[in-house]
Amino acid sequence: MNQKIKDIVAASIDVKTQILNDETFIGNIDTIVNVVTAAFQNGKKVLFCGNGGSAADAQHLAAEFSGRFYKNRKALPSEALHCNTSYLTAVANDYSYDVIYSRLVEGICEEGDVLIGLSTSGNSKNILNAFAAAKELKVITIGFTGATGGLMKEAADHLVNVPSGDTPRIQESHIMIGHIICELVEEKIFG
Repeated sequence: MNQKIKDIVAASIDVKTQILNDETFIGNIDTIVNVVTAAFQNGKKVLFCGNGGSAADAQHLAAEFSGRFYKNRKALPSEALHCNTSYLTAVANDYSYDVIYSRLVEGICEEGDVLIGLSTSGNSKNILNAFAAAKELKVITIGFTGATGGLMKEAADHLVNVPSGDTPRIQESHIMIGHIICELVEEKIFG
């Protein structure tokens, strides 16, 4: 059992080491930090969406902006789109689960907002539909995926495709990258 635990930790470290040594990947994170910072500085929102564990990560990262990360500071306008269960269950029941995020994007997003979608496969239909709706409104889209990027590779303005096909390792890296973005955005805005 102890060796299995060590193997899992080593696999997680390996994915993060690949990220650490990929200058293009690091540069992409830096670009995203600048995009998110500019959105907040221009009075825009940063919204998140995901399914399952990725929904939990979306909610976690939104809270880092709207609550706080390191600094006691003004709240930043950020939310995860799945937090209203009455809306979510009504739209899923009356229309389709595939449109739960796109309808909300149509209703609350405006040009210059940022929509971050987390999908380990990159193929989550409801997130792809949300990105399509976002494009119509000139909302900036950022996809957090696994190695291939799935269909989000073409749908996202910016893609963070973690170099793994293993869902838990991808999600561990998503939260690490999300924390990096939150920390650096907070630092850029609040000093």
